[in-house]
Amino acid sequence: MYDDAPAPACTICQGNLYENELGHQACRPCTERVDLNLRALAGPDGLYARLNRSLRPGSSSSGPVVSGSRTAPLPVRLEPLSLAARGGVVTILQTWLVDWHETLGYRHPRWEGDLQQQCDQAVKRLRVLLPWAAEAHGAFDEFFREVAQLRRQCETATGGEKPPRRIGVQCSCGHTLRVTLDTAGIRCPACSTQYGLQELRKLPLAERWAA
Repeated sequence: MYDDAPAPACTICQGNLYENELGHQACRPCTERVDLNLRALAGPDGLYARLNRSLRPGSSSSGPVVSGSRTAPLPVRLEPLSLAARGGVVTILQTWLVDWHETLGYRHPRWEGDLQQQCDQAVKRLRVLLPWAAEAHGAFDEFFREVAQLRRQCETATGGEKPPRRIGVQCSCGHTLRVTLDTAGIRCPACSTQYGLQELRKLPLAERWAA
């Protein structure tokens, strides 16, 4: 009698897990990607620090930009401000860290210093606990997506990177899926087929994109 149970898969990219990854929520490459995104946020030259240097209207971390607008500019740029202020990047990272500590039965983490220091502390602790989370935390895929989104938002707000370009690929049912080169996985809304990173790369371009 054959075992029809699906092979264990990464909750992020949907790729099959290797033998040494069995029982984990995420594969090693996806765990390394979230670690890279965390490291990009922290430090004196990290994306969070660059947010505070991008608050002045007409400025970004890459230097001043002259605006042609004749109206008086806002005193600060709202997008980097919302990410840099309490409730933004730091609060989101701290919320995840509190959740992880509670799941493990650890005491509540303590926040010390200004928001930059708290960002660095949260990133450092999250990276320490990352191997555990990739193995045992049931919402690791959500954590992966949220940290990746934070990095993209910070890069856009500081002028470091434009939003990733989306292209159309065709699902086996004919529905067009809009993905980026960084899309780890997606479910087709028309037929509910789940595609991982490797499967997405094998899909043909949608007709209007292939023209």
